[in-house]
Amino acid sequence: MAAADRPSLDYSRIPTVVVVGTDGSGASKRAAAVAAALAKRNNAALHVVTVVRPPEGWWGVVGSPPTPHAVADALTDAQRKIIDSTLEAIEVEGLTVTTAEEMGDPPGVLADYCTKEGADMLVVGRRGSGIVERLVMGSVADRLAHIAPCPVLIVP
Repeated sequence: MAAADRPSLDYSRIPTVVVVGTDGSGASKRAAAVAAALAKRNNAALHVVTVVRPPEGWWGVVGSPPTPHAVADALTDAQRKIIDSTLEAIEVEGLTVTTAEEMGDPPGVLADYCTKEGADMLVVGRRGSGIVERLVMGSVADRLAHIAPCPVLIVP
């Protein structure tokens, strides 16, 4: 979306909806702690979101690939563990917390989630995925800085 096509943002407004993207990494848990503190200070709702890429291609050299149901169950379990470990690592008492487990391209899905939920701010960690993914696909934080519909706070 070109800058001229984006809706104007009122930066003087206190955030009422803060979204944090988490992949379970240390950086994303630090981002979640910052997002929770920001939400608490501004009496805002906190949305904790994890996004995984759907599996593609062949699953191994021998044997057959897992069934779609088995893959879905494994991904759901992994996402729930990421959400749970993130919530355990931050202070959420007194906050209205919503969690979401999404599938797809993380930057695109997070940007769409922010639009859908009317987020005033998106908080993400600077690093999360492995070096190979960053080299091939680019940093999720970097891509979000370019496509998010709201201000993005990138936490080191």
